[in-house]
Amino acid sequence: MLAFTGFLLALLLIIPVRLAIAKTQAPLPQAFLTLGGGPEREILTAELARWYPSLEIWVSSGLSPKETRMIQTAGISLTRLHIDRRAVDTVTNFTSLVSDFKQNHIKHLYLITSDFHMPRAQAIATIILGSQGIAFTPVSVPSRSSPESQLHILRDCVRGLIWVFTGYTGAELKNTRIDTQL
Repeated sequence: MLAFTGFLLALLLIIPVRLAIAKTQAPLPQAFLTLGGGPEREILTAELARWYPSLEIWVSSGLSPKETRMIQTAGISLTRLHIDRRAVDTVTNFTSLVSDFKQNHIKHLYLITSDFHMPRAQAIATIILGSQGIAFTPVSVPSRSSPESQLHILRDCVRGLIWVFTGYTGAELKNTRIDTQL
């Protein structure tokens, strides 16, 4: 049991090392990742995208036709926009896109979500993106919502760790209320 614990600990310590290497290789973010869940997130993304016209925009579980038009109205070319609808919760926001980021050689992202959701998003991103050598810079959208519970964050961190070791997210258990809030 001690050997297994040591092996698990060694694997987990690799994540901070991989994050540090990614930030060294790409000190500035190379793309945006916006977690769907509210038009205010896409509005902030569009504002930032105007400042950084060379960065691609990835949106997970979001963008209604109205929000897509809003991005176009902001002068953002839809050729920069990648909409991913595979995610069903916050954990799969990351797991469904991590291979796309790696394929596109993205080592550093702006991570955009609401302030109440950011602690959980950062915890999951650290595990999932960090395990794959992808760093992130958080950008919070102000809201009036209360922060998510520590239990909620812990549960999704465990799911992230399970994904790192097995490739399984537990999203199939959605009907048993794994995650209802992006």
